[in-house]
Amino acid sequence: MRVDKQLYTNNKKRKMKKNMGTIDKVIRILVAVVIAILFYTNVITGLLGIVLMVLGAIFVITSLISFCPLYLPFGINTGKKG
Repeated sequence: MRVDKQLYTNNKKRKMKKNMGTIDKVIRILVAVVIAILFYTNVITGLLGIVLMVLGAIFVITSLISFCPLYLPFGINTGKKG
């Protein structure tokens, strides 16, 4: 029982902190929309289209949660300071 409580405590300390600002989120969503439009109008097709759609979905998800895991190793934070 003690191990479970310790794991829960450790997980609470590892919260995802927001590291994306408003401009970053807006740009990501706009890029995702452009990719979707290009895909559905058959400008981009095939494997490239699928890969870009997945990338667009990742952009939307990271924008909605205001957290980009790739920013962590580089120490990037486009959000508000303080």
